[in-house]
Amino acid sequence: MSDPWLTIIGIGEDGLEGLSEASRKALAGAETVFGGERHLALADVGGRSRPWPVPFDADVVLNCRGRPTVVLASGDPFWHGAGAVLAEKLGSDEWMAHPAPSTFSLAAARLGWRLESVTCIGLHAAPFERLVPHLARGARIICLLRDGKAAGDLARWLAERGWGASAFWTLAALGGPHESVREHRAGSYADAAMGKLVAVALEAKGASGLSRSSGLPDALFAHDGQITKRPVRALALSALGPLAGSTLWDIGAGSGSISVEWALCGGTAIAVEACEDRATNIRSNAEAFGVEHKISVITGRAPEALAALKVPDSVFIGGGLDNTMFDAIWSRLAPGTRLVAHAVTLETEALLGQLHQHHGGELMRVEIAHAAPLGRYRSWDASRPVVQWSVVR
Repeated sequence: MSDPWLTIIGIGEDGLEGLSEASRKALAGAETVFGGERHLALADVGGRSRPWPVPFDADVVLNCRGRPTVVLASGDPFWHGAGAVLAEKLGSDEWMAHPAPSTFSLAAARLGWRLESVTCIGLHAAPFERLVPHLARGARIICLLRDGKAAGDLARWLAERGWGASAFWTLAALGGPHESVREHRAGSYADAAMGKLVAVALEAKGASGLSRSSGLPDALFAHDGQITKRPVRALALSALGPLAGSTLWDIGAGSGSISVEWALCGGTAIAVEACEDRATNIRSNAEAFGVEHKISVITGRAPEALAALKVPDSVFIGGGLDNTMFDAIWSRLAPGTRLVAHAVTLETEALLGQLHQHHGGELMRVEIAHAAPLGRYRSWDASRPVVQWSVVR
């Protein structure tokens, strides 16, 4: 850090006036200044300016290695900005950063919201479905968007899903002389004439939102009947113990319901499914729940489809387990990896009994019955029993 060649500067709508002395000094000494056209105009660096390529390519900055260079970004470069992308490619002695207040911080300050209680999310390059896990009555959310048109699109998306009563603020050019903060209702918002820099804040009112407990209703998932049903899914997830940042192999994924709920807990999943139609359902479900970026879908059969995969933290096998598959999977697992397998056939049940005897773990048999009409009365309609084996490698 004694003599870094790259300085990453967060710049706000107040331009040079809002920069620290250290930021202005770095700008003055830079041979090349990278940034968006708006950033470069605010910094007034003349012929030294280099607009970002579209699509974004960090290598254009790395080509300047060893020469005094500045990168300009909106607000805090390490919050939905270019800062981390560049830092990951550089040594710690090659760069330094001077962040400014982020759009999230400025928006919370204008609205008087506790930022630590607000969900902050970037939707300028992501689908609106990323909001699904966060929408709940009273939830406060600040979103970064591409432009004013996207604000209108988001308002319609919310209204179509039962959130039209939500308070809906559009915030543009925060911190600058042309700052604009306007309050609306999502269901009646119609103004799409704002400029390119737009954030939206909302206080959710309307539908009940997505439960955070395991075992979401089956009706929320697209499936062809091949789905781990809600009560059994809740038992499976309890045994799997999802953790933020952990990776799951979901083998014979069916509808992907296990993968989706794992991802909603903050992990990532690799869903392996032999049937292409079911793989399509998995992708559809991942998109609908806003977790498509956390679930990879592989169309193929285990164990062959697992050969090139990174070793997971947990494995779920929903059916079809045999000795060959078990041996191929078990041999690849690191100590501490959790494996959960279900069986509904006598043959697989017998195999799980043998594996439990040899490897230990927990073996249980679950029988569930639902009340259903029987003539003028009601009776119990029993589902097939499920045997679950859970073990830690």
